[in-house]
Amino acid sequence: MHDSHARFHSPFSFRNFNLTSLLGRRNREKRKKVQCPRFTESARNSQFLFYYRSFDLSIRMIRFILLQNRQGKTRLAKYYVPLEDSEKHKVEYEVHRLVVNRDPKFTNFVEFRTHKVIYRRYAGLFFSLCVDITDNELAYLECIHLFVEILDHFFSNVCELDLVFNFHKVYLILDEFILAGELQETSKKAIIERMGELEKLE
Repeated sequence: MHDSHARFHSPFSFRNFNLTSLLGRRNREKRKKVQCPRFTESARNSQFLFYYRSFDLSIRMIRFILLQNRQGKTRLAKYYVPLEDSEKHKVEYEVHRLVVNRDPKFTNFVEFRTHKVIYRRYAGLFFSLCVDITDNELAYLECIHLFVEILDHFFSNVCELDLVFNFHKVYLILDEFILAGELQETSKKAIIERMGELEKLE
């Protein structure tokens, strides 16, 4: 069940589908090569929690998460703070313009109004989180990547089209991962098992 700040987008109004896998075979092979040493899931979760709790920073709530393609179409928008619809459209436009036009040589986090946006690009999609200015960037970069890995595992080689026509499942996964702007679960296995249980109830 979704809160009142979730934005649902009808799949029939979407165009310019990107069928490229977000985590393609080449990217997976490349990622395997750079993972040294290779972490088990428990070790990876420990590493994630280290980033999340390190540097003595107080992690505050995520303000919103956006999934947008290069054309500016918003495929997923979840807000954890109350905003008017007009303000949400303005935020989506500004965030898209900010991350798309940003030089790839720069870091994946940038100031946005009185907060900051942390983003990662996968294929033709930009995953953006808005957090407080003092929050730990590394923790949220890992958060984005873990979310993409969960999507990739659940949809078996996920692409943009999967997110469009199964948006209700994407929101369910997101709610298992992040609740009320706070990180709820860091275990990919636990989230996938929970989604499997929900699938059986349908």
